Amino acid sequence: MSDVNGDPAAVSEAKGGSDAARIAEVKAWLTCQFEAAGREVPNFDYTHRSIAHLYNLATASQAKSQAASIVANDFRQKASEYRAQAARIREILESAGMAQESLPSNVVSSAQVLANVANLLNIRDTELSSFLVAMGDISLRKTGVEEKRAKAQKESNVLLDYTRKAIQRLTYLKKILAQLEDDVVPCESQMENWKTNLEVMAAKEEQYIQQYKKYEMLLNRVGYNTKISHRELVEMAEHRKELDKMTKPVLDTLRSYQDLPPDKALAALAIEDKKRQFAAAEKYLEEVLQSALETSDE
Repeated sequence: MSDVNGDPAAVSEAKGGSDAARIAEVKAWLTCQFEAAGREVPNFDYTHRSIAHLYNLATASQAKSQAASIVANDFRQKASEYRAQAARIREILESAGMAQESLPSNVVSSAQVLANVANLLNIRDTELSSFLVAMGDISLRKTGVEEKRAKAQKESNVLLDYTRKAIQRLTYLKKILAQLEDDVVPCESQMENWKTNLEVMAAKEEQYIQQYKKYEMLLNRVGYNTKISHRELVEMAEHRKELDKMTKPVLDTLRSYQDLPPDKALAALAIEDKKRQFAAAEKYLEEVLQSALETSDE
């Protein structure tokens, strides 16, 4: 064994011998099988894979053939024992005057029925206890079958209930589908109307955005501040009215000077005086406006 494992040439020679032995066994098995069928063995290539497969088949076939031969021999032996026992029982019955030919036809029929029932119940004798045991076994099997049948019937009823519900659901869904198909045309026209309105609204939105930007630029140009509220604008308007009331007498006085005599010195003095009063009024107006703006900023 150590020499075979160590020497590659010896390993190859041993492997070749094993393959040759397998090929011989496979050829012998194929010849036997095809001759039994009255045919010749077909030609094919003996490859390593085919030889391995056929060798496994041959081994399994031979093992099964051997097992079948053993079982057949056992059956033949039992059959010979049964024939011998039947001959012995026949001799006993004939000696007792109970041969089958001497029995009435109804007794023979009853015995045949009893034998058929025994074969049906798979019992080996006609003892009453054997029949009772077999009948009990059949009763238990019948009970088991009835329980399985009841369970299958219950499951069938459940499935039938599910089927009814599924059919009802399918009918309802078909009805909903038909209703939706009928609503397709009105919904499409409504969607077209909404689409048109949406386009109009988008155009209006663009127009309003442009106007908003235009007005925003205008307000920025005039110095509008987002912190100025409507209340502050009303207060500034009231301040302007008060300033108008304060400057109105000055304006009336200035208009009255238009009727003065053309004296340059007096007129120059009067104009300078009015300029000072007007400058004081403008300064007061600016202070009021500045105080209002500061109040709005706070």
